[in-house]
Formats: sequence, C-alpha cells, structure tokens
Amino acid sequence: MNPINAIVTLVILIFSAIVHEVSHGLMAEKLGDSTARDEGRITLNPIPHIDPFGSILLPGFLLLIGSPIVFGAAKPVPVNFNALRSPKVGMALVSLAGPLSNFILAALMILPLKFGLVSGMMAEIWLQAVVINIVLGTFNLLPIPPLDGSKVVASLLPSKAMHWILSMEQYGFFLVIIFLMLGLLDKILLPVVKGFFLLFGIMI
Repeated sequence: MNPINAIVTLVILIFSAIVHEVSHGLMAEKLGDSTARDEGRITLNPIPHIDPFGSILLPGFLLLIGSPIVFGAAKPVPVNFNALRSPKVGMALVSLAGPLSNFILAALMILPLKFGLVSGMMAEIWLQAVVINIVLGTFNLLPIPPLDGSKVVASLLPSKAMHWILSMEQYGFFLVIIFLMLGLLDKILLPVVKGFFLLFGIMI
C-alpha cells in the first residue's frame, strides 16, 4: 500500500474508532453515567481519543505486513458501570452502542456505492470506509476481553463470573494478536464483510 493510501486508511480508521468511543460515552450518559462527558471525551476532536498503540502502531503494523484486515482502536472512553441505573443491562447497552455506530456508518456509506453516486478514487475511499466500519463493529463484538463482546457476555453471567471476565481485560490483546497471527480473525471478519455487501446487493 502506498503512503497516501495508508494515510487515508488511518484517517478513516481513527474517525470511525472515535465515533465508536463517543457512542459508548453517549449511551452511558443516557443511562446515568456522565464520566465520559466530565472528562471531555464526548467530542469528535481526535486529540483526546488517540491511543499510540491502538490508533497508530497496531493499524500501521497491519498495513506494513499487508494484512487483508486492518483494524485499530481509539482510547477507551471511561465508563463507571456502577453509576448506571441498571449496571448489568447498562453494561450490555453501552458495550453494544460502539459496534452499532460502526454498522450504522457502514450502512450510510454503502448507499452512495449502491446507487453509483461516487466513482473512481472517491469510490475506492468510500469502499474502504465501509469495510473498515464493518470490521470495527464485528471485531469489537468478539467475546474476547477487553472487546465489547466480552462485556455483553459478562453482563449475562452471575456477578462472580462477570468480574472474572472483566479482570481478564489486561491479557485480552495478547489473545487478539494470537488470533491475528493464526489467521483466525480473517476467517471471522472477511465473511461478515462479504455478507454485508451482499445484503445491499453489491458483489465484492
């Protein structure tokens, strides 16, 4: 991938990850926790959201090795689940808000492609934005701590099991890297990407 394409990919990825995190914060605020608002994280300004590893190093590494799947993350928005009006249900809703925002972005961005409103280089950028958002949404739903899917699963379990899953978050990204290096993430994410486009009648 040439440097210009790499920069475009990173910009799309960072924007999409920021929307993801802001959505977590907005849902938490709606359910009773204003921590993200209080810490200035309900903003599309990228500076408070940039995480050196998740926003720059990880996607940069994936681009460098020519990975068919590129993903990353913004700095997690702080949420005090105990401050939510219903902590367990709230944990699930807050966790689902991020991936849902990426699927909504993907659905909105796929429409100009569907109806031929963009072409040439702009169509390639639009296509990339759709794929990145599908990947971000699906990736974060995997039940691997600290991804959102693990919190959704944890919210359905008894308190002891829930706290055990949440305590594993510090080790989760090692599992993600192992899954990536073994090619397991490609096997999960690529079919979802193809299925999403087929849903809109687009062959890729």
